[in-house]
Amino acid sequence: MASEIQIRAFLPADAAAVRELFVRVNRLLAPAHLAEAFEGYITRSLAEEIDRLADYYAVRNGGFWVAVDDDIVGMFGLEAVGESAMELRRMYVAPGARRRGIARKMLAFAEEECRRRNRLELQLSTSELQQDALELYRRAGYENEREEIADAASNKTLGGGIRRYHFTKRL
Repeated sequence: MASEIQIRAFLPADAAAVRELFVRVNRLLAPAHLAEAFEGYITRSLAEEIDRLADYYAVRNGGFWVAVDDDIVGMFGLEAVGESAMELRRMYVAPGARRRGIARKMLAFAEEECRRRNRLELQLSTSELQQDALELYRRAGYENEREEIADAASNKTLGGGIRRYHFTKRL
């Protein structure tokens, strides 16, 4: 039986495990026709964000956390958006650890962290490739504010014509 999942702040010693989780999950998400685009997205995201998490989130008045069982089984970040909101970023659960409530626990932790920081709105986005995430956010009371076809790539989106959904929840 697995132990109780703990959520704690990211530590420098977590860097390799977080990097590996990010790469593994994104490669699993990649449809065959977008495999090359995903590799470019992974490379860019590693350079601009994942390989420098502490600095990346510090300058954005946010933070990064990991969900730990015996190993790191999940991760997520928060960055400030304006004066009253945060954006949920990089919420991933290891494939072998899914269906254990880890994503729900991380989402609840993120919402509580927003309240603690007196930021009473949580924003997030996800893609059509992440149907389980879409269902999680809808069930948790997030409202779909807008949809877009993302053509341009960045460290926040693959581009490639993937439909993205932008959600918001007042806390």
